[in-house]
Amino acid sequence: MANQEELVFLPLGGVGEIGMNLALYGYGAPEKRQWIMVDCGVTFPGPELPGVDLVLPDIRYLASQRQNLKAMIITHAHEDHYGAMNDLWPGLNVPVYASPFTAGMLEAKRDYEGSRADIPVTIFKAGDRITVGPFEIEAVGVNHSIPEPMSLVIRTPLGNVVHTGDWKIDHAPSLGPVTDEARFRALGDEGVLALMCDSTNALREGISPSEEEVSEGLRKIIEEAEGRVAITTFSSNVGRIRSVAQAAEAAGREVLLLGSSLKRVVDVARDIGIMEGLKPFIAEDEYGYIPRDKVVVILTGSQGEPRAALAKIARDEMRNVALASGDTVVFSSRTIPGNEKAIIEIKNGLIEQGIKVVTDSDALVHVSGHPRRNELLKMYEWTRPQILVPVHGEAAHLTAQAELGASAGIKTIPRVRNGDILRLAPGPAEVIDEAPHGRIFKDGKLIGDFDEMGIGDRRKLSFVGHVSVNILLDNRYDFLTDPDVVAFGLPEFDDEGEDMEDTLYDAVLGAVESIPRARRKDLDMLREAVRRAVRAAANEAWGKKPVVTVFVTRL
Repeated sequence: MANQEELVFLPLGGVGEIGMNLALYGYGAPEKRQWIMVDCGVTFPGPELPGVDLVLPDIRYLASQRQNLKAMIITHAHEDHYGAMNDLWPGLNVPVYASPFTAGMLEAKRDYEGSRADIPVTIFKAGDRITVGPFEIEAVGVNHSIPEPMSLVIRTPLGNVVHTGDWKIDHAPSLGPVTDEARFRALGDEGVLALMCDSTNALREGISPSEEEVSEGLRKIIEEAEGRVAITTFSSNVGRIRSVAQAAEAAGREVLLLGSSLKRVVDVARDIGIMEGLKPFIAEDEYGYIPRDKVVVILTGSQGEPRAALAKIARDEMRNVALASGDTVVFSSRTIPGNEKAIIEIKNGLIEQGIKVVTDSDALVHVSGHPRRNELLKMYEWTRPQILVPVHGEAAHLTAQAELGASAGIKTIPRVRNGDILRLAPGPAEVIDEAPHGRIFKDGKLIGDFDEMGIGDRRKLSFVGHVSVNILLDNRYDFLTDPDVVAFGLPEFDDEGEDMEDTLYDAVLGAVESIPRARRKDLDMLREAVRRAVRAAANEAWGKKPVVTVFVTRL
């Protein structure tokens, strides 16, 4: 039994959270499994991780399996699906398969970040099939909010798995492909053992509006606006960029692109031929010469990022581009949880300047790239899986999809979270083990875990500040000079109005002088006594205990 071949699924990110997607499929006997990896994404840090640039999935389990990892397949070029590649691929060094657009984005990202990882990519797109170890993988075209997304069919001797990636059903997208219903139905006829399905919108009823309807909504706003129109969207949403450009052209307006990530995406899209038929965009220095009712700006910053183009405009910090009272800003995007406060600040900054702000609660100016409940039901109907595994979502989304699948008659819906090793076949689908998993952090040029990167200490410093004390003793263990006390990030004055550093200085003197000279030879004990005295004095004066570092030197 121990040497029986098995098909297993192991998510190391993206299941129990939104972001950081990384899934492994393994085939073979437990001791000799061969693996493929699907996607390699990041998530972005919140204020609880001060100084951290990116959050990456912990792949130490893969380090032990490295010889057995056969390939990495990327479903599409969103950061939460491919953003960790430059940092994690060099340690794995396996063949990578991705679409032309994803390959182009990876290269542009590498140049922009100055990464040394030269990742060779084999082009793999909808309709193609590859064989990797015991797996045969086919790419199936789906629609999503980025060019060239794909679902994967993973065929194995024990059955076929459909890994949907991010998808939705849109019969009138501004940029193809349309989700390939005929192919999914044919796969259903062939037999689907398991469906690994996107849960992001599993709480939303109905079906997603079409991108065509969003284009129409944007066109109306552009036509009716009296002043300039600025539209902010996700830089990777090339279909939306095309829609806006076409609507602007129809209204007789020129288009300006603002934001480096937006320009990078458009360059890649142009290279692979999906910006055909659009008039050239204008240059930044032409903007000031164009009448206000003849221009549309497409710009970055829909999530309130402080250094993005929209934030700079809200603060009136752009050299060649400004907006004025009577102009319109459209948020053609959704708010990613955690960004609400930053976005509200930018909206208020614009409204203060007399600028009209339009969001998707005012008009149909955005549609998500993920399937709502009726679209999920269609996917079940097409593929008729024996097993449903909800992925890509937080607990609420995964549970909602599990309940929907059960109501649709799917018999087996195991509960899976990051790190669970789910055996799909042979036998009943069940979680048989747990692999090490978690998060690691990119901080400047370095990558490490929470403790290695000092994030806990940094967080503590951000709340309570730091005090350094330097004490020089003579050969009789008396003060050679006055001790130095430097407080950083503490209030200047205590509750009595006394200088805080003076209060702490007195605590240092008192601590040293209260220890008999003979016992001061134990410098470690002396150091600890001073540290405690300073923390106690700060706590009494301020109500908080700072981080304290004490240096004691005897000359």
